[in-house]
Amino acid sequence: MARTDFVERSPLTHEALDFAASRHAGQTREIDGVPFVTHPVEVACLLHEAGYSDEVVAAGALHDVLEDTDADRAELEERFCAEVARLVAAVSDDPPIEDRGARKAALRDQVAHAGECATVVFAADKVSKARELRARARHGRFQRSDESKLEHYRASLEMLTELIPSHQLVEQLREELEAMDGLPAV
Repeated sequence: MARTDFVERSPLTHEALDFAASRHAGQTREIDGVPFVTHPVEVACLLHEAGYSDEVVAAGALHDVLEDTDADRAELEERFCAEVARLVAAVSDDPPIEDRGARKAALRDQVAHAGECATVVFAADKVSKARELRARARHGRFQRSDESKLEHYRASLEMLTELIPSHQLVEQLREELEAMDGLPAV
């Protein structure tokens, strides 16, 4: 995996990206079929560019491992630290909630009460996912099922605007969603 300079200077993030790459091995992004780990790498880069600590950037790299792999919180605590594990858990869905809309609403509420560091990890994730969705729409591959994602991203923007107004990640998410407004719908 290609490394940027900041990763080489950030041992925890370096380890987190290696862990994410191994756990997400074989998974691909829906939009373009590239390795899924591209998404956690982008989230980590967004957090680094926003000036966050190695722990927050590492949590960004790991933000999907509890939802999408066999990793568990105890393993994250042992391998990384309690704060990284807490942040990853704070931005992870509650699987027992079967209805997608209710699950995403519960996630937004969970993030809203988890503190600024969890909020910015969530925001960076939404920026990256909104970019993917916009690329899908730009290539004429926006599907009806994408409407619920778009709805979640808009509700996320509303929540983030209340919690961290004027934050650069909130502004980036707003720009991505506004760019979606100009694209043809299904």
